[in-house]
Amino acid sequence: MSHRTRTIIAVVLCLFGLAYASPNLFPRQPGPPPEGITAYLPVHPLTLGLDLQGGSHLLLEIDAQTVIAERLDDLDLDLRRAFREARIEFARMGILGQSLRGEITNPEQLETAEEILSDIAHDRLTFTLEDTGTFTIDYTDAGLLALRSDILSQSIEVVRRRIDALGTNEPVIQQQGQDRIIVQLPGEDDPVRVRRLLGETAKLTYHMVHQTLRRPSEGRGYLVLPDRDVDSEGNPVAWYALERRVVVSGENLTNAQPSFDNNGQPAVTLAFDSVGTRRFGETTANNVGRQLAIVLDREVLVAPVINVPILEGNAIISGGGFTVSSANELSILLRAGALPAPMKIIEERSVGPKLGADSIRAGQMASIIALLAVVVFMILRYRLYGVIATVSLLMSLVLVVAILSVLGSTLTLPGIAGIVLTVGMAVDANILIFSRIREESRRGLSTVAAVHEGYKNALTTIIDSNLTTLIGALILFYFGSGAIRGFAVTLSVGVVCSMVTAIMVTRLLLVALEQRRRHA
Repeated sequence: MSHRTRTIIAVVLCLFGLAYASPNLFPRQPGPPPEGITAYLPVHPLTLGLDLQGGSHLLLEIDAQTVIAERLDDLDLDLRRAFREARIEFARMGILGQSLRGEITNPEQLETAEEILSDIAHDRLTFTLEDTGTFTIDYTDAGLLALRSDILSQSIEVVRRRIDALGTNEPVIQQQGQDRIIVQLPGEDDPVRVRRLLGETAKLTYHMVHQTLRRPSEGRGYLVLPDRDVDSEGNPVAWYALERRVVVSGENLTNAQPSFDNNGQPAVTLAFDSVGTRRFGETTANNVGRQLAIVLDREVLVAPVINVPILEGNAIISGGGFTVSSANELSILLRAGALPAPMKIIEERSVGPKLGADSIRAGQMASIIALLAVVVFMILRYRLYGVIATVSLLMSLVLVVAILSVLGSTLTLPGIAGIVLTVGMAVDANILIFSRIREESRRGLSTVAAVHEGYKNALTTIIDSNLTTLIGALILFYFGSGAIRGFAVTLSVGVVCSMVTAIMVTRLLLVALEQRRRHA
């Protein structure tokens, strides 16, 4: 590679680093992230992690078993309906574990029953039908794995939509294991609100009310659910026997907004899609004078009486004891969609902004002390060459910040530790190069020739030493998670940048210095 080519590459690298690191000197500009080609322009600084700017950290666990039980329950209803329509005699049908079992009591109907079972038990299900009439429907292993994977990915998407509605900057939402989700919300100072939003399943359904009960045992054969309101002892004020058929559900919602009812009380206004509008209109037209229950997460919010048909596809949830805040939160939940499975918060941590500010100051102080110590040592030990090494080191740090900004990385305390470690390691290559140049000078070579031979002899050692560190950082990234990965990313970028600046920038400065000395 010619000297001209090296010069061009070094200059381009320096300009790139200065351009993309410069936004970190100014406050973050509000507004949505840029799109298209503007997303690659130097406009955004590094994002500070939870430990630097404060916020909330939650670990959520998904109860996939509940969804499996619900799917089997729906399968039970579908199969009973299909058997009745085909006039097939059956008995002892029910759910046992993760299987649906039953018995065909008329041997002459086994062939017809097998056709129905084959139609229903498709995709992720398998069935067996014995000559005695006993049948079993089970999930396949692959079906269960695929179902759990779908539940996890859907849950992550719903959580992301709910968090976006909070307006939190740069949230971290990622999978951990097979059934857990990590949520980090930098800058979020209301963990109670976050807990409410993420803890609610927000599964909304409408059911016709069969009757109001005093005891849940009286509603045998129906879907029995409690009223959301409780008495002084914490017991539901009423129980409802509901028809299992869902009139409309949250899947038919197109919008949900907080509003006020005719009495000026907080409420939630709903808008349905075309399918929901048709179903809601037919149900309200055919059941004037009956109660229609609005169910949220298996609790009856309200059960108003249908006075007139509602044909416009709009409904309002009122009388549920809402406040302005709770009506707004319910609207957010319904717009984001229901979680496919219940979730519980198994770990929660909050970091105050003051602690984050203290962490930033401590990290800055550590970085400055490390940088000054290295700079002083290099200048005392190598004189003018030490000044060149200092310039190369500063440019290496600028490149680290620039690349992390381009990658959209989040800077955390372990990341700062990686930068501090990089400061100490960044001069290793320069020390090797300077030592080789001194050796070549003692052999009688000219300064320019000594620089060329010094780089040539030191290059292999530089690559080997940095490569071993890079391998260690990659292993940390592969096997680690969270903060460990942040440290590994910062260290990897720092190692690469220090090696590149030592080879390109330091050489350019050395050659320029020697050429100036020769022409002086």
